[in-house]
Amino acid sequence: MAATTLRIILSSGDAMPPESTEPGGSLSPAPGSIGRKPLRVVRRALISLLLGTAAILGAVVLIRQGLLPLVDAVFHPGTELLSTFRRAGIMLAVVAAYWGYVHWHEKREATELRLQPLRLASGGAVGVVLVGVPIALLFLLGAYELVLFRGFSPALWGVAGVLGIAAVLEELVYRCLLFRVLERAWGTGVALAVQAVVFSLQHLGNIGHGSTGDVMAMLVSVTLLGLLWAGLFILTRNLWVVAANHAAWNFTILLSGVPLSGIEDWRALAPIESRYAGPDWLTGGVFGPESSLLVLVSIAAAAVLLLRAARRRGAFLPADGE
Repeated sequence: MAATTLRIILSSGDAMPPESTEPGGSLSPAPGSIGRKPLRVVRRALISLLLGTAAILGAVVLIRQGLLPLVDAVFHPGTELLSTFRRAGIMLAVVAAYWGYVHWHEKREATELRLQPLRLASGGAVGVVLVGVPIALLFLLGAYELVLFRGFSPALWGVAGVLGIAAVLEELVYRCLLFRVLERAWGTGVALAVQAVVFSLQHLGNIGHGSTGDVMAMLVSVTLLGLLWAGLFILTRNLWVVAANHAAWNFTILLSGVPLSGIEDWRALAPIESRYAGPDWLTGGVFGPESSLLVLVSIAAAAVLLLRAARRRGAFLPADGE
C-alpha cells in the first residue's frame, strides 16, 4: 500500500516544478555558494523571513484580537462554536496572508497552495502507513498492551480538525516559508538541515518533564520528521499533500492510545486505552512512539528514499547566484 501511494504522490503527471529561485526570476539560477556576496543574500533572506512572519502573525492577531471578539459580541455563538471559528479562521487567514506575501513580495503564483485531491489523499495514506505499521509491530511485540477498547467517540472528529489545522499551519511556516526562503538563498541542502533543526527545537516544550535521554531521542525524532516532510515538499511542492501526511501521522498515533509528541491531553478520547510494557528505547518513553527505535527507522528510511528521489529528479536547487 505504501509503495502504491508513494508512486501516486511522486508521479510526475501533475507535479509542479520548483518555484523560481528569485522573485520574478527564472527556474535556473546561476550556480553560487554561501560565500558569494553573502551580505546581500543574508539581507534578502532576512527581509523575506521578516515579511512572511509579519504577514502570518498579523493574520493571527487579526482573527484573535479583531474578528473573534466582534463575532462573540454580535452573535454569541457559545464557547465550542467560537473555538471552532477561531481555529478555522486562523488557518484561512494565515493561508490568505501567505498567498498575499507570495503574490506581492515574491511576485509569483503560489503554486504550492493548489489543491491536488488525489495526491492529498495519497499523502494522508502514506502518513498512516509510516507510523501505523511500526505501532502495530509494537503491539505485536508486547511493547504496547491493549487495556480497554472504548470505541470511536464523536469528539474525535473535533480533535481530527484541530490536528489538521495544526499540521497546515506548521507546514506553511516551516516548509512553505522557512524552508523555501533558505533554499532560495543557500540551496536545498542547507535549507533542509536548518529547517529540520529549528522544527525540532520548537518541540522542546512538549517534553519538559523528561530525562536527558528523552530530550535527545525527541530531538533526533523530530529532526528526522523535519527532513521527511521537507523531502515530501521538495518532490510535490504542495502544502496540502505534506499537511495531509503530517495530520494523518499525528491522528494515527492518537488513535493508538499512546502519547502524541509528548502530549497526553487526548489519550482519554482514543478508541483504545494502551499502556507501555517495554523499555523506553522501544516504546518511545514520554514523547510517545515517535521516539521509538522502530518509528525512527521508519522515518529515516522514508526520508532517505524521498531525498534520493528528489536528487534523481533534479529537485534540489543550488544556492542563489547572488
